[in-house]
Amino acid sequence: MTSHYVRRQYHVVDNTSRVGVIDKTVAVLDAVSMAPRSLAELVEATGIPRPTAHRLAVALEAHQLLERDLDGRFTIGTRTALWAANVDTFRARAEEIVIALRDQTGVSAQVYRRAGDKRLCLAAAEPAAGLRDTVPVGSLLTMSAGSAAQVLVAWLPRAEARDFLTHSAYSAHDLDQVKSRGWAHSLAQREPGVASLSVPAFNPAGEVIAAVSLSGPVDRLSRPTASQRHALQQAAGRLVNA
Repeated sequence: MTSHYVRRQYHVVDNTSRVGVIDKTVAVLDAVSMAPRSLAELVEATGIPRPTAHRLAVALEAHQLLERDLDGRFTIGTRTALWAANVDTFRARAEEIVIALRDQTGVSAQVYRRAGDKRLCLAAAEPAAGLRDTVPVGSLLTMSAGSAAQVLVAWLPRAEARDFLTHSAYSAHDLDQVKSRGWAHSLAQREPGVASLSVPAFNPAGEVIAAVSLSGPVDRLSRPTASQRHALQQAAGRLVNA
């Protein structure tokens, strides 16, 4: 049932610019930014008629401004994450950190942030020679495999993490171990012959806002060393405390 408050709230938004389609589009994006929404929930949250809400949501989905989660609900799309990455000062710090990590460890280094049901490579640095795990900046990778995915999922609320477990290469037990020891390790989960090691970067509220990773050939990262873990943990600290 649509409340008077919700409809009144939408009416205010609808008159912000006096360009109806823009105001309705913003209302849809605002509603989905607060929580994943089914079409019915989107109609209830915005007060927009169902046919119009559906048309706008599908159009936004075509431009990757909205996406669908595993339950078919609309979520904020990865294109918004890419736009944010281009102006985010966090990205500049991430770029400095991955270069330092690469030079310190001799393998590829990345920083990932969650983008809906995927992870966005915010920064990456590759060694000048030898076998590399090339992940271009801006790449959207799966959240169902890899150590960075495990880190980004492990600290989510249990119900939200469960959505990722349905099709993942890791288990709930694996995520419990990640939280217990503070780091994740994967062998050929995302790509054959590639191993990775990741740690979380926490904000002051204790939320995981990024995964800092090393990746490369299995023979270089088959057994994570104390020095590799320490380098990652120090880098994660610099990322959020710079």
